[in-house]
Amino acid sequence: MSEALVRSDPIPAGPFLGRDASLKAAPRLARYVLRARASAAVEKVLGAQIPTAIGGFANGVACLGPDEWLMFASDGRESPVDESGSVSVTEVSDRSVGIILEGARAAEILATGCPLDLDHFAVGRATRTIYETVEIVIVREAMDRFHIEVWRSFAPWLWTALTTAATE
Repeated sequence: MSEALVRSDPIPAGPFLGRDASLKAAPRLARYVLRARASAAVEKVLGAQIPTAIGGFANGVACLGPDEWLMFASDGRESPVDESGSVSVTEVSDRSVGIILEGARAAEILATGCPLDLDHFAVGRATRTIYETVEIVIVREAMDRFHIEVWRSFAPWLWTALTTAATE
């Protein structure tokens, strides 16, 4: 039996510098999917206001659907607990990795495979979408900065696709 389980990161630890853009691994985060019929129940569990409009992002929480939120927290944070049973909380920290895409060409690079009109995608907005055929979640953190969440198994492919687009 193995003495230690070693998990390698699916994307390089160091940044990639392209033409007017860079990519790097996002800091390690804890990720939780919260499902509930009412946003008030989620707010009670988290002890903070959350976005209620689909596409909203506030306090580290993205509203991805009428009853679904994705929460980013510092790595090692304990899972939120709902004693009432009205909120489903699932830790998905190991499922996904984050990629930070920033620079003057960030939106242009992301648009090479994403069907969204990123010129009208406001800062502070979050959504689930695709890059070519891979499901991603994007958060626009600034006009020239995106946080991209992708499932770990697709991360090497997405990293290669984005770095290729950044060199063109």
